[in-house]
Amino acid sequence: MHGTRETLILQRDVDVIYVPDGTSGTLPQGEVVQMYQALGGSYTVIASGSGRMARIAAGDADALGKEPETLDNLSDDTDAASVEKNVWEVLKTIYDPEIPVNIVELGLVYRCEVTPVDDGDGRNDVHVVMTLTAPGCGMGPVLQFDAERAIRQLPGIRQVNVEVVFDPPWSRDMMSEAAKLELGML
Repeated sequence: MHGTRETLILQRDVDVIYVPDGTSGTLPQGEVVQMYQALGGSYTVIASGSGRMARIAAGDADALGKEPETLDNLSDDTDAASVEKNVWEVLKTIYDPEIPVNIVELGLVYRCEVTPVDDGDGRNDVHVVMTLTAPGCGMGPVLQFDAERAIRQLPGIRQVNVEVVFDPPWSRDMMSEAAKLELGML
């Protein structure tokens, strides 16, 4: 959807995160917004009143008159291999609000470790190591929270730790070929 601009009227007050600084705010019911990007279930809009770019979470899709997206390709199995596959799938639904490429294809996710917990319930601890395109990115905590929340909602999860590191630093060489193609870098 990142190529088409759709004008919408907010159906209710909605909490937003302003891009790129990552500060919180609220847009009021009746505000006219222009859709900038709708990927991974979250929405990036430009508010007509202020002209500011804001991100609306997937759970607030109804404020835009949209239905929340769901993932149909996840496994209900809770063994470590299935959980790791699920983690990678949900990480592919998380997008930088300004870039139409998910954090996996951008090369921001360095590692995913799934450790089974010996509690007899088939639960696992998940540790993800990721970075940001720039150390001062105001959206960093938002992307980290989105990853933690998405993983926490999967079956078989006990504990989640998403660690943001800056060594090694991110570079465009870490992007997948698909991401480079999407961004016109090939």
